[in-house]
Amino acid sequence: MTPELFKDPAYRIDAHELEVASGTRTYVVAPVLSRRADSDLVRSPAAKLEEAVGLAAAIDLNVVGSAVVTLAEIRPSTYIGKGKVDEIKAIVEDEQVTLVLMDCALSPVQQRNLEKAWGAKVIDRTGLILEIFGRRARTREGTLQVELAHLNYQKGRLVRSWTHLERQRGGGGFLGGPGETQIESDRRLLQDRIVKLERELEQVKRTRALHRVSRRKVPYPIVALVGYTNAGKSTLFNRLTRAEVLAEDMLFATLDPTLRALKLPHGTKAILSDTVGFISELPTMLVAAFRATLEEVLEADVILHVRDISHGDTEAQASDVRSILESLGVEASAERAIIEVWNKVDLLDAPAREALLNPARRSGENRPVVISAVSGEGIDTLLDRVEATVAAGRLTLTIDVPPSDGAGLAWLYGNADVMARETDEEGVTRVTVRVAPERADQVRRRFGLTVVDMVEPDDVRRLG
Repeated sequence: MTPELFKDPAYRIDAHELEVASGTRTYVVAPVLSRRADSDLVRSPAAKLEEAVGLAAAIDLNVVGSAVVTLAEIRPSTYIGKGKVDEIKAIVEDEQVTLVLMDCALSPVQQRNLEKAWGAKVIDRTGLILEIFGRRARTREGTLQVELAHLNYQKGRLVRSWTHLERQRGGGGFLGGPGETQIESDRRLLQDRIVKLERELEQVKRTRALHRVSRRKVPYPIVALVGYTNAGKSTLFNRLTRAEVLAEDMLFATLDPTLRALKLPHGTKAILSDTVGFISELPTMLVAAFRATLEEVLEADVILHVRDISHGDTEAQASDVRSILESLGVEASAERAIIEVWNKVDLLDAPAREALLNPARRSGENRPVVISAVSGEGIDTLLDRVEATVAAGRLTLTIDVPPSDGAGLAWLYGNADVMARETDEEGVTRVTVRVAPERADQVRRRFGLTVVDMVEPDDVRRLG
């Protein structure tokens, strides 16, 4: 049960949501440092501002104005300079703004100082993303993860408007010490709630691990969709699986992960997983809280990195996704392939499409697959690529199953990837299956096969 502490309206930030009402008159400020490290992929200030406005629109805020603020350095007290603070204060008063969104990470001190200066509520990028995640979470697991991230964010911002936080309760013992202040008591309650949530999420993690063990017993490879938010992952997911996952032109339209069966062109079956979208400057507490969900990516045999190739900052977005994957310990290897999927090609004009489809640029094994999840262009090529990647390193075997061994035929369907089957006049069923190398011996034992030589990948041999 939620402690009464978190229901007190005196708090500027609630433990579960920021209580930003839809339609709130909002002004968006996108601070941009004029000097950046040479290694950084430079995002255009206009694109940064556009993304911030899109985040505000994702929770139906009424954006009455926005501006890019160029900084030579970050001010410890207010993040931006005094002149800009005064300039924005005038806009807040003229436009009757009640909420200012700062598209950066503010310290608690900076946030309080700006609120005093502008006479309006101020939230930073982290707070806004937490608010969006809080509204999008639908499952019990998603709700727990958002609440944990929110409480960790709130710990440094546990500040009330009144001075009673400095009052002290009487201490116990013979000396009757000063005891703990009200704010210390409240922080202790908050920490207790965090510990409880971490325990519940640990149980979620164990449950997911059990599910993964069960899936590993089934010979279906896992294909995971990852990418920047609004890159079109959910639209592609629906196109591939005929599912009805929410897909809108909106940042973080979907949050909770979804898994569906995927049938590949030549009969191979796989499990397709749609994960939460990434974003630049994703709050570290969100990455930590959603690690249980993102661990699905760690178990994937193939990762499809979906990119919005029509976006002006597509390279910077791709770099952000790679950074988050690296932080999770996900990288291409012999056991896991990462395929880049360049989506939204239908939004490009003719010259841009021609340059994109230039074979010279798309040569080699790591070439991207160009698609449109909306129109279906390139989907067949993508499915062929996924199937070829899944099949790489697997053994293709052909087995004759006698008519009396119906259980054996059922066993093959349950423990191998059945590619084809045909029955002759005598009732013998010839089944072509594809299995991982570690399962080949299991197949041989089940059907009494005595072949001991190694069957090369992609070879089709009749055994027994």
